[in-house]
Amino acid sequence: MKKITKWLQQAFITITVLVVAGLGMTQVAHADDGLQKIKKAGVMKVAISPDYPPYEFQMNKNGTSTDVGMDVDIVKQIAKDLGVKLEIKNMDFSSVLVAVQTGKVDMAIGGINPTDERRQSVDFSKIYYNGGQSFLISKTNASKYKNASDLQGTKIGAQTGTLQYDLAQQKISGATVVGMDKTPNLIFALKTNKVAAVGVEKPVAQAYVANDKDLKMIDSGYKLDINQTGAAIAFAKGNPELVAAVNKSIDKIENHGWIKTYLKNAGKNMSENTVDTSMLRYWHYFYSGFLNTTLIAFVSVAFGIILGIILALMKMSKFKILSWPAISYIEIVRGTPMMVQILLVYFGLGALINIPALTAGIIAVSLNSGAYVAEIIRGGITSLDKGQKEAAKSLGLNQKDTMRFVILPQAFKNIWPALGNEFISVIKESSIVSIIGVTDLVYELNIVRADTYRGIAPIVVVMVIYFLMTFILTRGLNYLEGKMNHD
Repeated sequence: MKKITKWLQQAFITITVLVVAGLGMTQVAHADDGLQKIKKAGVMKVAISPDYPPYEFQMNKNGTSTDVGMDVDIVKQIAKDLGVKLEIKNMDFSSVLVAVQTGKVDMAIGGINPTDERRQSVDFSKIYYNGGQSFLISKTNASKYKNASDLQGTKIGAQTGTLQYDLAQQKISGATVVGMDKTPNLIFALKTNKVAAVGVEKPVAQAYVANDKDLKMIDSGYKLDINQTGAAIAFAKGNPELVAAVNKSIDKIENHGWIKTYLKNAGKNMSENTVDTSMLRYWHYFYSGFLNTTLIAFVSVAFGIILGIILALMKMSKFKILSWPAISYIEIVRGTPMMVQILLVYFGLGALINIPALTAGIIAVSLNSGAYVAEIIRGGITSLDKGQKEAAKSLGLNQKDTMRFVILPQAFKNIWPALGNEFISVIKESSIVSIIGVTDLVYELNIVRADTYRGIAPIVVVMVIYFLMTFILTRGLNYLEGKMNHD
């Protein structure tokens, strides 16, 4: 057991070193060649988190969704100035800077404050917009929270990993800061009195107040420098030519006063989004999420079963050269969160091989499912009577044919309910892939909430879809189980 533990530690260290080395090579590879790479490819890849109006959000028009907002208009102008096409990569805000560092994108934009801490990891353009910091409160508490000082000792919501989260911790005395990944979740928490206020940038607060009559904005009262109030574009370290080219476009935008136009366009699009906030209008969002969720679940379970069979047989092998790697893999996967595994595959492995988000999500979920399926299959095999093997041997079957024609068929019959539960779990747990921008049901849920300013209705729709998926699947699996037992 000590040897296995030691092997596990060595394996983990090796994997970590390889990932770090990969990230390092990516940083070096991008140094000083960012601009040339973009022009050679003819495409500029930009990461955004489209749930932060008016900076970036999605416009629902004529059954199609389009990324819009002030930041989207800015990067469109930059791409135009560089003479290249624009390719937008949607993902969680917590992932956009990692996407820049690992070379998944050329730059990231999204109301990103160029703080000193962030400058240690990425480079920034000049400030393109200085909005300031504010709080959103419920109108019913307007008399209670007249200014930021009244928020002392309360619960304050802020997006995880943002400047607003850090500022609330540092500057609001006695406050408990509640972090969430999505701004719509924070607004829902505010409306249900889970938090007293939500810290956001001033343009975001103004956008919500203009489109939601139940909210009110109060000034933060923070005394901050421009790096804590302004927004800039992030790049991988060591790309001075690209930064200079983008700064040139920002100067052009400022000289023509286009920021006001961009904000005006964003406000118009936001108003159009809220003219009809019925869930029927957003059916194609939910349908797209359903298709991707189904694809991820079916493909991941299929590969997971194949991988699970291999791992189960390896773990049961008498040869340690086969059993130890299987034991190590299963223990590592079962001992780490799926979110970490997805980030490792997309950003870690993706630093060496460019993997699309959907593919990375399928790979990560498949690898995770394989570890659990392996234990299910191993349990099914060990539960069989030893007489089965002896009977097969007496019939002249070799070990390979015995496993293939006698043991595995009976094992699968016994473990069918457990495999069915794993399938259902994958459908629900695969929702975590939304963190890297895979447009599954949860991802589309957050987009609809950001566009419509409705907190509960989109959640109910997605819950119903998940329930119907699992209900139909359960009935189908039960039918097959009955057929197997009958046979």
